[in-house]
Amino acid sequence: MATQEVDLLCIGAGGAAYPAAFRLAKAGHEVLMVDPKGVMSGNCLYEGCVPSKAVRETVALYDDVQRFQSLGLQGHIAVDFAALMQHKDAVQSRRYAQHAEELAATPRIRLCKGVARLLDAHTVAVDSDQGTDTYRAAHILIASGSDVFLPPLPGAELCLTSHDLYKPGPALQSLPDEMVIIGGGYIGLETATFFARLGTRVTLLQKGERILAGMDPAMVDQLLTLLPAGLQIHTDVEVQRVEDQAGRRQVVWRDQGREVSQSVDVVVLAVGRHPVIPEGAESIGIELDHHGIGVGSALQTRYPHIYAAGDVNGRVPLFHAAVRQSLVVAHNILAGNVPTDYADFSQVPTTVFTLPAAAYIGLTPDKAGSGALLEAQYSFKEDARAQILERREGEIRLFFEPDTLRLKGGWIVGLDAGSLIGQIGTALAAGMTAYDLARFADQHPMSAEGVSKAARSLF
Repeated sequence: MATQEVDLLCIGAGGAAYPAAFRLAKAGHEVLMVDPKGVMSGNCLYEGCVPSKAVRETVALYDDVQRFQSLGLQGHIAVDFAALMQHKDAVQSRRYAQHAEELAATPRIRLCKGVARLLDAHTVAVDSDQGTDTYRAAHILIASGSDVFLPPLPGAELCLTSHDLYKPGPALQSLPDEMVIIGGGYIGLETATFFARLGTRVTLLQKGERILAGMDPAMVDQLLTLLPAGLQIHTDVEVQRVEDQAGRRQVVWRDQGREVSQSVDVVVLAVGRHPVIPEGAESIGIELDHHGIGVGSALQTRYPHIYAAGDVNGRVPLFHAAVRQSLVVAHNILAGNVPTDYADFSQVPTTVFTLPAAAYIGLTPDKAGSGALLEAQYSFKEDARAQILERREGEIRLFFEPDTLRLKGGWIVGLDAGSLIGQIGTALAAGMTAYDLARFADQHPMSAEGVSKAARSLF
């Protein structure tokens, strides 16, 4: 078959790909997205943020009911784990259908199920069930995402991963009594709190000294005090192996020089993800760094017409960051590959969707250094909404430049953290000061008024 011509070929169809694809298609460009799943939305919808939060929010509702029973409300709600998984699957199916409708309604854009290989700086081979097609692309967007990292651990094949837990038709259909999670990053800690809130006895093993390494220690320390009682965390340990034990799993680790073992129903590996680099990328000279494909804030590789966005560049491996990067790519392609838009990797809201949650954005004291930021606080103990919901733990902290009182960052532990961090992020992006935040009369009784109250604490 003859080589086909396209204006933009996206390797991937997730959040780093389709915003650019739709923007260019609407501008009159012929666009092809290639993805091995053959559907839009990438790992976020397949095994990441959407299904895990479908589980999280359902568990949060269950947790609310359990908490309010202490006020004298009668009755007990049993956990139907299989129904919870069906709900998760239904959310995924609904969103896949929504994406398919959007794709069908947009001219000049196609989605091909297959695996893309870079042959040269403009030529891409696509291997599918129908054979191999070759495309000549004026522009290429590498948005191939990331995959679960499997460490060289004896017995790793006996473990589940986030892929197994959250994919459509997940591997786990009944609630385990006991679980070990290996890995203390956000995926491991989130999953640990979901199961612990449902009554599973969870042990989390972290190789390093700190849980959520790289995040502000004060935020993490406060969060750890609020996690479910059924969750046991061991840090600075070295997992040795996982063994089959008559259908159960025995985990063996070393803790301060002594060997410890535990027999559980399920072991979950959550030790991170790695970028998926398309075949041929390195052979045509696309450079890799310690994150993934090396790019600057314009998201161009060494070839101005080849871009890398989202998890594959490893800079901020979050769906909403990928969407923003995809739009940066679209704007720069429309400008003739001359950078006119840039991704800001430093100001992306990040939420750890544990129960309770924690979220942060921008510059925090651990990165700025002692005395470099002026700090404002607001405790949820005094918050009307927190009192109404009996969720009074946690606080809001805002960090300002001492001379100008310009907002530089912030974090939240507790109530509505995932929502409030967006409001703080908007203020940060707008260059607002403590005066601006203090003057805004946010709605009462909502947790968002804590942002302005925190700012007013400085005056």
